[in-house]
Amino acid sequence: MRIGLYPGTFDPVTNGHLDIIGRAVKLVDRLVIGVAQNDDKGPLFSTAERVEMLKSEVARFNADIEVRPFSSLLMHFAEELDASVIVRGLRAVADFEYEFQMTAMNQRLNSDIETVFLMADPRHQAIASRLVKEIARLDGRIDSFVSPAVAASVLAKVQKV
Repeated sequence: MRIGLYPGTFDPVTNGHLDIIGRAVKLVDRLVIGVAQNDDKGPLFSTAERVEMLKSEVARFNADIEVRPFSSLLMHFAEELDASVIVRGLRAVADFEYEFQMTAMNQRLNSDIETVFLMADPRHQAIASRLVKEIARLDGRIDSFVSPAVAASVLAKVQKV
């Protein structure tokens, strides 16, 4: 069984993330979405909230998908899952430069796990979770960047802040 791992913060999950997930499930038998517990980034949503949000959003796919939090080194998490592929999404050249460096380090840690890059659909290339949150905080519309359920969750959170 080919297990793929799609790691990220997903704060919040965007239409761009869902596009990558929809394409990644075609490449692997099972996709694990690893939700990074990265408090250094100052997430809007708790790890548990992000996991639940993703579980709800990926229910639309007819695929073997599991959503799990992780706080360890990515390669340790991938090894724990017996993943053979790490899936990463690319939006722009700046993403590539960062991901290139990370892939080189990961390759040194475990050369048996491949990294596969999927280019974001052009409709989603500008979408970043950070920008979605900023737009919402400034009373802008985010409904073209996230699902209706995620938009409602983001708006509820930013109104409390």
